[in-house]
Amino acid sequence: MWGDIAIAFLLAFITTFVLTPYTIKIAKKIGAVDIPKDERRMHNKPIPKFGGPAIIVGFLLATVYLCVTSSLEGNLNLFGVENYILKLIGFFLGILILSFVCFFDDIKGIHPLVKLVGQLIAAGIVVAFGIRINNFNLPFFQGNIIISELFSIILTIGWLVGITNAINLIDGLDGLSTGIAIISSVSLLIIFALNGSPLIAIIMITCLVGALSGFLPFNFNPAKTFVGDIGSNFIGFTLAVVSILGVAKTATAFIVVLPIIVLGLPIFDTVSAIIRRLIKGKSLKAVIQADKGHLHHKLINRGFSQKEAVLILYGISVACGMFAVILFESSIWKAISFALMVIAVVCIGYKEFFKMKEEEK
Repeated sequence: MWGDIAIAFLLAFITTFVLTPYTIKIAKKIGAVDIPKDERRMHNKPIPKFGGPAIIVGFLLATVYLCVTSSLEGNLNLFGVENYILKLIGFFLGILILSFVCFFDDIKGIHPLVKLVGQLIAAGIVVAFGIRINNFNLPFFQGNIIISELFSIILTIGWLVGITNAINLIDGLDGLSTGIAIISSVSLLIIFALNGSPLIAIIMITCLVGALSGFLPFNFNPAKTFVGDIGSNFIGFTLAVVSILGVAKTATAFIVVLPIIVLGLPIFDTVSAIIRRLIKGKSLKAVIQADKGHLHHKLINRGFSQKEAVLILYGISVACGMFAVILFESSIWKAISFALMVIAVVCIGYKEFFKMKEEEK
């Protein structure tokens, strides 16, 4: 398995790293450029935003190669009871639909509701091809909770669309969504390896880590290119799908909440954005109205630079991932004590850190 992980990472990394400069040139030719036309933008010059295709190609090439070779070696049964070949086809079709819709958003911009419809269609295709949350168990509850088919479909589509938008919404600073997705993916990879999850999930999450790592050097501050809507939607959609595949058919306590904890930062930012916009706008229409209330905006407003804000959010994401791993590997008490220690250390250094920032000014 570890050989497959190494190959998956390197192939995805090299492919994305080599292709990204080409996507920068293509972006300028087709007009996929992010122009700082409002105060929400954190950059002051036009930046290409077509990095998504490089990530997708790197991911798909490595995934297909590893799936084929692992199948030929007998390590992965694509045509078995789980029918992974059908699930992969559904996933690839979902990516195709999502990328097609987001392509127009990157070039000309489309209404948020149109993009939401595209996300719902992509999620519906994935569900129709067999990727679903069918049952789960909860902490301190004995036995699996079997859910109805209708609720399974609604829950899965909600998860897919929710995580897709969570990554999309947090994509506001150079390297932010890419780095957080890498941290979340590595955390999930560790959990999958410890849990004995299906090889298909381990392959896919490793390919995602490799592709994102190959893109990050071009995306970290100062960014040469952005992932664009194609990239951010693909990353969120893939994380949502792989997390379902990775925890399927397991009876491990807490397993249903682990992906939620790992993706805690973007989920929290999204939920708080929805609540904030509903309160401020007093209508459902306000939910799709962009604002400057995201976590990264608040850090920038407190005087942090882009790099500092990104690194702080990276740290929070790492803490979430570590909490999930400890919770799975050890016990809830150890995980809680770890979280309390981290909070205590942050609180101790919080005031002093801001004093230093004030002195720098």
